Amino acid sequence: MKKINYLILTTLVIFNSCKKSDDDDPNVIRLETDLEISDFIWEGLNQYYYWQESVPNLSDSKSENESEYAYYLSQNNVPETFFNSLLHPDDNFSWIVDDYIELQNMLQGIDNSDGMEFGLYVECNDQNIFGFVRYVHKNSDAESKGVKRGMLFSEINGTRLTRDNYRDLLFNDISNTYSIKFSELSYNNNNQCANIVPGQENLTLVKSRIVKNPIHISKVIESGGKKIAYLMYNQFLGVVESENKDYNSELNDVFANFLSNGVEELVIDLRYNPGGRISTSINLASMITGQFNNQVFAKERWNSKLMNYWNENSPESLLNKFTDKLDNDQSISSLNLSRVFVLTSARTASASELLINGLDPYIDVIHIGDFTVGKNQGSITVYDYINDSRDKNPNHMYAMQPIVLKIGNVAGYTDFPNGLEPDIFIKESLSNPGILGDYNEPLLKIAIDQINGNYSSILTSENYKEITKPDEEFNQRIIVEDKVIE
Repeated sequence: MKKINYLILTTLVIFNSCKKSDDDDPNVIRLETDLEISDFIWEGLNQYYYWQESVPNLSDSKSENESEYAYYLSQNNVPETFFNSLLHPDDNFSWIVDDYIELQNMLQGIDNSDGMEFGLYVECNDQNIFGFVRYVHKNSDAESKGVKRGMLFSEINGTRLTRDNYRDLLFNDISNTYSIKFSELSYNNNNQCANIVPGQENLTLVKSRIVKNPIHISKVIESGGKKIAYLMYNQFLGVVESENKDYNSELNDVFANFLSNGVEELVIDLRYNPGGRISTSINLASMITGQFNNQVFAKERWNSKLMNYWNENSPESLLNKFTDKLDNDQSISSLNLSRVFVLTSARTASASELLINGLDPYIDVIHIGDFTVGKNQGSITVYDYINDSRDKNPNHMYAMQPIVLKIGNVAGYTDFPNGLEPDIFIKESLSNPGILGDYNEPLLKIAIDQINGNYSSILTSENYKEITKPDEEFNQRIIVEDKVIE
């Protein structure tokens, strides 16, 4: 077998025992530079991919004959095509990038953006596209220019958005400056689709490097004689060393404030949260509760070769447990709640779903909103290391984010391909989105009315056809971390 060395993820290190560049090892294949990437792809997926045993071309035997293996790679020297050819049909979430710096930034909430987060919808003609502003990041260009939640747009640089051009117009890297035309919404007879009336206002927006704080809103609302905590949490981030940010500690400070204010109920808004780190999901679950310290929150299942490794060397590492301390040894501020209200959308994914699923056997989780994405899988970042000093291969900047595990709760519930079903089903209204964190915002109001015993406020859902943005096609993730294979 050839020998290779990888670093996995932002804070996860997984090593094989040997070096790819060991000149004394006669079994090391000397591949040309243009095949190094293919070699890296195959080796990484062969070792860590969850479906490795079910993909014939990832069989261990594929690399046993070195000359045949080298020839096989030579026929598959386009990295993206080769990577996709090795994915299992059930895998909708693994991806590869040609710039690991960009990937690292994304996983840490760092982006080149104007600060406007939006969804995309299809007009009644099923061809034209329009955007709906979900929220705006603080200290961004969009915020400074008055962009607000609920605004609609239909033109970029004077061109109408359609199914054919929206990717090029909205997600190209040609220019950081563009103009956007805001629009008005009109309805068909049954509110099953929408038409857009383009407005007159054009606004110029400028993209720049922004650091997205996952804690978008935290506040205490008094209603019905109760103190209700509200948290809009948009990504499960931990420590971001490049920005000197410890978002786990910041989240804990939020809960310390809730605790000092004597909150009795909690509403967590995960509508726009695509996921993130397992450890942060555990931390948040422990802040919500506190009475289940060291009990199992979630269970992991890897491919057979890695399951054998964990079971032989560290079976406890397959169990993710509630905790009373952060990684920096700071005590967790826990609310000791017996129920929590969670707001979701069709964009709620991965570590957000893990939070809901992991809490469900322990406390009453009242789920309000739309069906979630249905992602019970975790990924790692795989880099191509050339030595044990963790020096990345200087010949390329490719990295992979393959699915490596499935994760379920303590009761063993792990598969929800159609998403987690809400207790109260309602989609966000484009015509009445409300102000996030405001008592009268439709989804939050339903939660507060439920808390106060008023069950008559549930609104009729609109059913506009939403499409998936390119970044949302892969930006749903559970980040696996804190595991070492030696």
